[in-house]
Amino acid sequence: MKKILLTTACAVMAFGMDTIPVEKREFSASKFVPDISLVLDASYVDRNVKDHEVSNLELEGIAHGLYGSHSHGEHAHSSYNASNGFNLNYAELVLSSSVDPFFEMNGVFHYSEEGVEIEEAYVTSTALDYGLRARLGKFNSNFGYLNEQHHHSWDFNDMPLVYEGFLGMHGINEKGIQFQYTAPTDFYLMAGVEILQGDNEQMFGNSEIHSEVDVNGTDFDFETEGEDGSTLTVAYVKTAFDIGETAILTGLSYASGTSHIDHTDDEEAHMFIADSKLYGFDLVAKYNFDSYSFFKLQTEVLYRDMDGTVTKFNDDQTALVTPSVKKEQAGAYIQAIYAPSKTWAMGLRYDTFFKNTINDVDGADDLAKYSVMTEYKTSEFARFRLQYNRNEALSEDEEGRVDMNTIIFSANISIGAHGAHAF
Repeated sequence: MKKILLTTACAVMAFGMDTIPVEKREFSASKFVPDISLVLDASYVDRNVKDHEVSNLELEGIAHGLYGSHSHGEHAHSSYNASNGFNLNYAELVLSSSVDPFFEMNGVFHYSEEGVEIEEAYVTSTALDYGLRARLGKFNSNFGYLNEQHHHSWDFNDMPLVYEGFLGMHGINEKGIQFQYTAPTDFYLMAGVEILQGDNEQMFGNSEIHSEVDVNGTDFDFETEGEDGSTLTVAYVKTAFDIGETAILTGLSYASGTSHIDHTDDEEAHMFIADSKLYGFDLVAKYNFDSYSFFKLQTEVLYRDMDGTVTKFNDDQTALVTPSVKKEQAGAYIQAIYAPSKTWAMGLRYDTFFKNTINDVDGADDLAKYSVMTEYKTSEFARFRLQYNRNEALSEDEEGRVDMNTIIFSANISIGAHGAHAF
């Protein structure tokens, strides 16, 4: 039993679950001086699609405007590795410290050439009993496995296709409150619930939409009222255990909210209002050969159900219509990472959508992407990665399916004290 407990605890630590409220953390006055770190991420990109064309590509029936510089309503930003040639993706400033014996605070500030945003800023309880933990502020949701991780801790330079298609580049990153409970079992078992504002641009949203579009001298109003208060709820259960020498982490997740999606600035102006649900399953298996070398297998499956109306122009561009739309779509990724030493790692990833039904009509579901990478670390603080993607999931209205081949060489450098990441 002692061996099981020790092995499972090591497995949880190996997966980076540093937020498990096993016991109260001791308060130190020295922590009034916060830990400070800075992460720089830059890349060189070479792809067969020109920069002015890439923002027009879409996942048919699922999402568009995923790559390059684009805007959603009042929000404009560039994706990571947006342009051919050199990219300064971001500089990330992280501050963390104990507040007092009862709370700790973390702040993550994301600097890019478009401006500065608060990526995360939250306080976490450190003194609750009975396996309870609370968090308040803006944070990455614990939905699924990858969503809570920052870009610089990913195993690949870009997000899996199903995350990009359903949730966008930032995933579920929201203002709200989180409660978690860790059960007093011989293995790791945690359940959590989050009540969030609901600002995700790709799937969940509650903001007012009011846009005026001029077509041949006639003004058309796209308009819907916003919804006050929080509109997104997330719940999940996660567990970790050992099978022989292999550590397993797995979980089920659920998100429910409203969708107010503003694409009135697009060439084909429209807005989408719906009630939306997202379901997730994640599984990570990691085998450690020694202290530095390992093999890791990781997969997630996401399914979404969106039921609402889309407001758009009719076929002859003379009036606005609001047909009902029901989307049932699902996708997954699976990746394998092998690290023969503490300096080298290599990996493969396969992305796919296997369900794409809109109003009971099956659309394109042969949407796939293939990625391979190798990386070299001079230390814990410097990583250099070479990655190749073949994306066969994208299309353009006039051109049809467009295969995009991309080579990315990235450098990720950090200084200062920084917390452990999940593998």
